[in-house]
Amino acid sequence: MIKIEELKFDEKGLIPAIVVDAVTKDVLTLAYMNMESLQITLAKQKTCFWSRSRQELWLKGETSGNYQHVVSITADCDKDALVVKVEKDGPACHTGADSCFFQPLYINEERHEFSLRGLYDLLVGRKTEMPQGSYTTYLFEKGLDKILKKVGEESTEVIIAGKAQDKAETVYEIADLAYHVMVLMVQAGITVDDVEKELASRHVIDHKVKQEKMTK
Repeated sequence: MIKIEELKFDEKGLIPAIVVDAVTKDVLTLAYMNMESLQITLAKQKTCFWSRSRQELWLKGETSGNYQHVVSITADCDKDALVVKVEKDGPACHTGADSCFFQPLYINEERHEFSLRGLYDLLVGRKTEMPQGSYTTYLFEKGLDKILKKVGEESTEVIIAGKAQDKAETVYEIADLAYHVMVLMVQAGITVDDVEKELASRHVIDHKVKQEKMTK
């Protein structure tokens, strides 16, 4: 374990901190720390940065409630950059995306790995940028009623395909439904973390119910 005094801060007294989700391994954001913010981070076990735009300390989550609880901090070989692994209470980005990195510059389709979180962040990007010609942009422009109508339509399609016991068609329709539900989530400000936490709480309740049945 190295000492904080061994780190190499730049001429402005700052060191870049790459924040990574300890669970998903996704890169959440790139921020900067000075000696004081790093000491606060270690003391509170929550990320604290130096805001270069506001020229002040910034405890992540202090206003939004989206705290980042520190799991580990690792310096690179030159000791002039940090990787901070965290467990987050909510989105890392001010746009509502789980990660600040959601604007693709290049994607190798043959090597690209799909994820629901990646799709969610892409949809957040669509809502922020509203690119012309995008079906997602069209949904956001039409608003909540249109989005809800599509969720209802796709739900019906899932029921029809499921009733017909057509696996391929059911998978196709479930994918359509999942996409439109995620558009609704972005419109309503609901994150993937919100849904995961709700499911996790139900898992605990379900486990307790099973335990009660076994003891009767």
